[in-house]
Amino acid sequence: MYRTATFDELGTPLRDVTFVVVDLETTGGSPSDAGITEIGAVKVRAGEVVGEFQTLVNPDQSVPPFVAALTGITDLMLVGAPGLATAVPAFLDFAAGAVLVAHNAGYDVGFLKGACARLGLPWTPPTVLDTVRLARQVLVRDEVRDCRLATLAAHFRTTTQPSHRALADARATVEVLHALLERVGDVGVHSLEELLTFSSRVTTAQRRKRVLAEGLPEGPGVYVFEDDRGRALYVGTSRSIRRRVRSYFTASEQRSRMAEMVALAHRVVPIECATALEARVRELRLIAERQPRYNRRSRRPDRQTWVKLTSEPFPRLSLVRNPPTSDASAPAAIGPFRSRQQAQAAVDALLHAIPLRTCTPRLSARPRGSACILAELGRCPAPCTGAIGVSDYAELVAAAEAAMTADARPVTRAAEQIMATLAGQHRFEDAGTWRDRLAAFVRGADRAQRIASVAGMAELVAARPTPANGWEIHVVRHGRLAGAATVAPGLDPRPAVVALRATAEQAASGLQGAAAAAEETEAVLAWLAEPGVRLVRLEGGRYDGALAWPRYAAGRELDRVRAPQAVPYAGGSGAPSRGGRLRERPAGLGGGPLSASRIAAS
Repeated sequence: MYRTATFDELGTPLRDVTFVVVDLETTGGSPSDAGITEIGAVKVRAGEVVGEFQTLVNPDQSVPPFVAALTGITDLMLVGAPGLATAVPAFLDFAAGAVLVAHNAGYDVGFLKGACARLGLPWTPPTVLDTVRLARQVLVRDEVRDCRLATLAAHFRTTTQPSHRALADARATVEVLHALLERVGDVGVHSLEELLTFSSRVTTAQRRKRVLAEGLPEGPGVYVFEDDRGRALYVGTSRSIRRRVRSYFTASEQRSRMAEMVALAHRVVPIECATALEARVRELRLIAERQPRYNRRSRRPDRQTWVKLTSEPFPRLSLVRNPPTSDASAPAAIGPFRSRQQAQAAVDALLHAIPLRTCTPRLSARPRGSACILAELGRCPAPCTGAIGVSDYAELVAAAEAAMTADARPVTRAAEQIMATLAGQHRFEDAGTWRDRLAAFVRGADRAQRIASVAGMAELVAARPTPANGWEIHVVRHGRLAGAATVAPGLDPRPAVVALRATAEQAASGLQGAAAAAEETEAVLAWLAEPGVRLVRLEGGRYDGALAWPRYAAGRELDRVRAPQAVPYAGGSGAPSRGGRLRERPAGLGGGPLSASRIAAS
């Protein structure tokens, strides 16, 4: 059974919106001068005029002759007129709570804002509708030669003609506005939200698809656009599923491929979630599982690249798709990197500081070969010739492992030294290349160290108070979100913690100790770093039941090496406080938040 969506479901109906159409006459110049000479405004609602406002304004400056000739407003007329301090607050009271409409709104709003600045009045940006912009979207060149007010008034045959006087021009703009609203109403624009985002780029067919948003939940969760065969087209997440899905049918969605996706969409499947973190994690899992054609990111977590040490008598650095297991005897690894190029850049930075071999043949404990060019240049210890033994080479390997897992300073200092040398030789482009290599290494090592901090934990339970004084609780096992719940305000959260732990998903340690993709674990870490998060329970992990990073973790070096083109972490813009150990809070929800003030060196 089909049901037509009501206007209330689609936003604020235009019939319920109060518009204040305003026009200013000024002395010219810039808005900071606030040379306003006249304010005229008309308040309309549901197509009816409900009030008018008009006043001359003494600008405390002379009106230029050409402005006086254009508007008819002279200095003599302004003698005894109210000043800015009287006129502007009176107009703001008249327009309070309404949508402000103007023809070329940037000009009028700019002068009003400038007047408030001169008067020391607070300026609250209003909702603004510009009839010039709207006319350019609705009308075509065959109809009008331009979008000046006089041209539009003539086109729509308004009863009031513009005359460069504020009230008359405001009245004419009202009629132009109503004519434009009739036009957009014909293509399905019936709410304020749709009007403010209206664009001729949004087709009528695309707007008609807004029925797909009907009945969707308002809370956080995941939404899946599917075609008529049930194939996933796009997976997204939002704190309000319904509001986000509705935006795909307006001009606020400007990605061209999304218009193509909407045209193919047959239904939207919502998945309600208890928290925003659960929604983010479910989105990542669904993208990896269903491979929606219109999602570009997170589709192939298996294609990320890691850098690891090989397991042989003379190990080397290798680029692999999968990290090693969490076995303590497994070689060290960093990553994942978003491309092989980034991974190779990290390798170059590490090899500059610690000269491991780069040749690919597997060497026995007693190799007998010839030296390569790198050995002759002193950039390889040449284990292939027997020049270095297994035990001495193991010291180099141990130094590389330490740089990858615990202390990035040797790599940072070596790269900074060569950058300083190159910069001193005015070889700035080469120095920039080394900066990028160092940044790649530090980001890759930091990612691996942060993931390892929670991936080895059998269980981590954390909670955060909600704005409504409730709680959101998460159970994380080996870096995988195993359960999420919210507790209503006023209720004791401890029984909810017990119930969530009992019903949470079981997760076993996997690659790099994690039971989830790296992007999921990073999303968990980003949430743990948010203000107010409290650790309730920690079990296991490489730091004996504590959430910790190495004392000289790679994250400490991020600010030193961050390149301008550096990208944010996939898990979010936040990252846990780095360079220390976060001591376990006492049992219960009274423990303090995760903050820099609670970090102690490990």
